[in-house]
Amino acid sequence: MSVTKTYNHWKRSFEKSGLKPELIEEYLAYIKPLLRKDLPIIFDFNHLCLLLGKNPAYLASVINSNNNHYREFYIPKRSGGARKINAPYPILLECQTWVYENILKKIQIHPSAHGFTFNKSIISNAKIHVAQNHFLKIDLENFFPSIKMNKVIAFFKSLGYTHKVSFYLASICCHNKELPQGAPTSPILSNIIAKSLDNRLLRFSKRFNLKYTRYADDLAFSGESIPAKYIEYITHIIKSCGFEVNDKKTILNQDKHKRIVTGISIAEDEIKIPREYKRRLKAEIHCIRKYGIADYIIKNKIKDIDYLQTVTGKINFWLSVEPNNKFASQALIDLIKKPVVKTIHK
Repeated sequence: MSVTKTYNHWKRSFEKSGLKPELIEEYLAYIKPLLRKDLPIIFDFNHLCLLLGKNPAYLASVINSNNNHYREFYIPKRSGGARKINAPYPILLECQTWVYENILKKIQIHPSAHGFTFNKSIISNAKIHVAQNHFLKIDLENFFPSIKMNKVIAFFKSLGYTHKVSFYLASICCHNKELPQGAPTSPILSNIIAKSLDNRLLRFSKRFNLKYTRYADDLAFSGESIPAKYIEYITHIIKSCGFEVNDKKTILNQDKHKRIVTGISIAEDEIKIPREYKRRLKAEIHCIRKYGIADYIIKNKIKDIDYLQTVTGKINFWLSVEPNNKFASQALIDLIKKPVVKTIHK
């Protein structure tokens, strides 16, 4: 249904309901910008409950005390330590998925953002910085938790929703008044809210003939020359946008050796898998060929029940970056098309 037809449908519905003309005009003025953006019309709390298909008492509990609607656990970080995950329980997950599908997915994000978006990846992110003279990598500290609920409310209000409706939607998406690591709405909301940061950093980069990309909390800059003084300017922009820099992970690389961005090497004139990743995977594949997958799992006391899929996933990642690599191609054939099954028990 076209915007005009939908608008007229709402208008007739209001008129038939016997609303006063001034109230009809107020309602129509509210829905018009939402219709133009192809966003769902949400008038109030009860209307949102109907759209979500949830009991008002349940949604009220989410809005007033959403701690009870998440489970908390930790996963190890590659750099050490653990990352806290707050994953929503199934019913809240359904609500967040509705918000994602009907609202968030329709919002355009900044072209410099390569994470959590369609048709972009760590590969597209890395390719932009190939064959550049200097390279700068900056990491944002506590990226999701640093995005507070007031910014999420402001975003929904910017779409045209009332303050109360914006508060309800933000409450569905936030945990302890910040974006949780584990909700399906957090990645895209982080991109949307970081749009002002991306705009300012891209303007800065263009001014000094630099290339700029962001993959989640990883910021990358490259170009002919990046003086160390630029780090101070970039840090100022980041802080003024409400984010913090993890200074320990800032890397200014003025030679072309050991340059890695989002897990991909850009040290040469083309993207490649890092040497250490290849070395470990080659050693693993060599042992699997020598002993057979079953005995290798037993010998090394591997508890991963999907270990074969894990290894083939690593090889597929290698081939996604280096599609013509003969070793990786043959390894994939060995493991999938004709898996080696031997035994070390003679």
